[in-house]
Amino acid sequence: MNTRKMKVERRQEQYVQKAKTRIWKEIPSTSNPYVAQRCLCHGYDLLDLMQQRNYADMVYLLVRGELPSSNQRKLLETLMVGLCNPGPRHPATRAAMNAGIGKTDTAHILPIALSIMGGAHLGGSEVQASMRFMRRHIRRSPQAVTNELLESVPSQKRGDVHIAPGFGTHFGAIDIMSERIVSILVPFKAAGKAIQWGSELVDQLHNYGYGWLISGIAAAVFLDLGFHPRAGAGLFQLLCAPGLLAHGLEFVNKPITAMPFIEQDHYLIGE
Repeated sequence: MNTRKMKVERRQEQYVQKAKTRIWKEIPSTSNPYVAQRCLCHGYDLLDLMQQRNYADMVYLLVRGELPSSNQRKLLETLMVGLCNPGPRHPATRAAMNAGIGKTDTAHILPIALSIMGGAHLGGSEVQASMRFMRRHIRRSPQAVTNELLESVPSQKRGDVHIAPGFGTHFGAIDIMSERIVSILVPFKAAGKAIQWGSELVDQLHNYGYGWLISGIAAAVFLDLGFHPRAGAGLFQLLCAPGLLAHGLEFVNKPITAMPFIEQDHYLIGE
């Protein structure tokens, strides 16, 4: 056993006395400095925003630091509706349902579900990866990118194949709802190069049985709205949260028998 003592050195960082933020400013009350009498978000008075703007505007303002144009707002609002419920087949929704029926404190249902929604399978991590993928390849020919992607596909496919982050198969097929959602988003004036390039890529991928995934659609819209990839995961979680919460709350008062109990023969343990 090595008992030699390690030399401990003090780090030389100089810590700030107060944390600073460019996002929010609070004007303190004259009677209590810890109570705000006015709040500014990136310079805009919160009470004015409440009367003149909507939730999509606030999300954009908080993350981007500026208010969206009317075209950008319409695109974001429409995406928010399309993403508001991942559906009962999504692993994050199932987590919410299991938490609800398991009598978890209702305050914990959404955090549990969002932890799954941050994952690499149709979750926030895939959205972020898809944004980086599109930024890296958007100046290239979709045909050339497709040819490269096909070389990486395993000869023996098992389960779904995400040939690239945000693109692939859903339950072994092209995801029809994702394709219908993107068809609504493409004509918007704020829909730009990312969603156009992604659609051209999908035109090539369709020949091989692959298409848009909802994570890829979100990634393309976020890029066209000017968001950085590091914001993609959290934005995706935020926009999917209403459906996760609703499904979890739906099962809070149900008996445990309202969820299926999978028989042992249906479990598959990989080698």
